[in-house]
Amino acid sequence: MDLSVVFAFIAVCICCILIQSIGRKMYRKGNLPPGPTPFPIIGNLFQIKSGEMVQSFKKLQEEYGPVFTVYLGNRPLVVVCGYQAVKEAFIDQGDVFFERGNVPALERILQRSGVGMLRGEKWKEIRAFSIKTLKDLGMGKRNFEEKLKEEAQCLVEEFRKTKQLPVDPSSYLSQATSNIICSVVFGMRFDYGDKEWVTILNNMKKSFHIMGTFWGQVYDIIPKIMCYLPGPHNQMFRLMHGLTEFISQRVKQNHETLDPSYPRDFSDYFLIRMEKEKENPSSEFFVKNLLMTILDIFIGGVETTSTTLKYGLLILLKHPEIEEKIHEEIDSVVGRNHSSSSEDRRKLHYTNAVIHEIQRFIDVLPMGGIHSVVRDTQFRGYTIPKGTDVCMFLSSVLSDPKYFRDPENFNPGHFLDENGEFKANDAFVPFSMGKRNCLGLGIAQMELFLIFTTVLQNFSLKPVLQPKEIDLKPATQGFETIAPFYELSFLPR
Repeated sequence: MDLSVVFAFIAVCICCILIQSIGRKMYRKGNLPPGPTPFPIIGNLFQIKSGEMVQSFKKLQEEYGPVFTVYLGNRPLVVVCGYQAVKEAFIDQGDVFFERGNVPALERILQRSGVGMLRGEKWKEIRAFSIKTLKDLGMGKRNFEEKLKEEAQCLVEEFRKTKQLPVDPSSYLSQATSNIICSVVFGMRFDYGDKEWVTILNNMKKSFHIMGTFWGQVYDIIPKIMCYLPGPHNQMFRLMHGLTEFISQRVKQNHETLDPSYPRDFSDYFLIRMEKEKENPSSEFFVKNLLMTILDIFIGGVETTSTTLKYGLLILLKHPEIEEKIHEEIDSVVGRNHSSSSEDRRKLHYTNAVIHEIQRFIDVLPMGGIHSVVRDTQFRGYTIPKGTDVCMFLSSVLSDPKYFRDPENFNPGHFLDENGEFKANDAFVPFSMGKRNCLGLGIAQMELFLIFTTVLQNFSLKPVLQPKEIDLKPATQGFETIAPFYELSFLPR
């Protein structure tokens, strides 16, 4: 389609909607928190720069305070900033702020189903089942830890095969984290280098990259128009098809080989529950919810964890003195002849602090998910009407100067006391807060620790650039923080 025709079509659509909007008080209904004046139809699109959403929100926070309102098209979005305000909303009033808000791109990918997109009692039921099932599968227990340790060793062997040549670690880390998810939901893993699987993972990564671009942002603002228009935003959905199809085929295989007396994985547990409730017309346990719940687990458990690992290695390349201290601590506490375990986390104070600081500093999911309120709500002197979208601005929590004395810089001291021992911090919430916090929090925490310590136990990291030339600025930072491209060499210790 000719570009001029596309823009003409957009102009006509905008004019039609604008005409419908005449005489209506589209904006500033009631007593919503203050914010920048929105434009008709597009809302505050121009005040929220694509790829720089975090910086845009932080500027608005400086101007309007810890609670402000922006408009995504004609939809108000209340943004809650800083640890104290976020806690008041999502913990103290958690029964009000827990509902899932409008995220058009994810709603289309997840078909408004599964644990990520369901609302109300439907969500509560699937969430409770998922948490219990993950625990039954050993999440946080010894047998599950052994699986993680085995995968970490497989990753080490893949890095050895690079023969100390510079490589981009992205694909290796994505394959490692995806294998862990595959073992949970399907009881299987892929060999590193499996071309079909690598393509699926790369496509998932590309899809999330597009969500953080201008096109992804516009789609979320005017989805009813953008879904009919050509453009890069359509790739978000095409790129996810391979993963969705893979999940569908694996669930079908599990169903054909299911033994109800011996469930093997998450998929089996869900299929068994489906069979038990097949006569219940109101049951939420049906194939679509299973497929989309598994897809949501992949979305939440692969890309975010692999990004954290990739960014963490880059930070250590920038700060070789930190890497050296980690090596010394691992050698002293664990040694080089025994693999690390979750129990070592209590002894590896500095290493544990560095991993926490990596998560805080990179801010992998700065928006923290979009919620909505279940009823008209009074909050800090404002009225938030029922159904209004609310953003938990996690980036502002992880950089809250009241809880982190040097928030703009990488500093493991944020998690160390005066004796050099690890200390927790209430504002450390990379997995979100409240009732919709990360479903696989336990998996992610153990995974990050075991992979980091195993890699650093076996290798020294060699940068391509000099440390002072390494730029830690993310490639983009919108829906997700995207680490910049880099290469490094893994030198056996």
